[in-house]
Amino acid sequence: QVQLVESGGGLVQTGGSLRLSCTGFRFDRFELDAYAVGWFRQAPGKGREAIASVSKSAGRKYYADSVRGRFTISRDSAESTVHLQMNNLNSDDTAVYYCAARNSMPGQSNWDDEGEYAYWGQGTQVTVSS
Repeated sequence: QVQLVESGGGLVQTGGSLRLSCTGFRFDRFELDAYAVGWFRQAPGKGREAIASVSKSAGRKYYADSVRGRFTISRDSAESTVHLQMNNLNSDDTAVYYCAARNSMPGQSNWDDEGEYAYWGQGTQVTVSS
């Protein structure tokens, strides 16, 4: 069983930036490099939204229209971590952010399919104040 842990959430003003991190491990060994990883978010009163995904090799990256150009997903293989750099934040970005891992290669038609992701973190809160 892979366990995922998100970090980096917090309170930020409109126009500010945050960097979220997702670390995965199994049996105390870092394993996230073996999986494709996605970031999702859920705002109060709304359903969960897929916002970004990266393949194992980082050769494929996908973004939701709502964050493209402002958010960047990346991998740090040395630390077996996936980051989500979020810039120019606004109130619509307020949500609980989750990372999730999948065995399959994300593609244009399914990178945002929650059912493809087998492992999920507990989430980290991001609040953007005006």
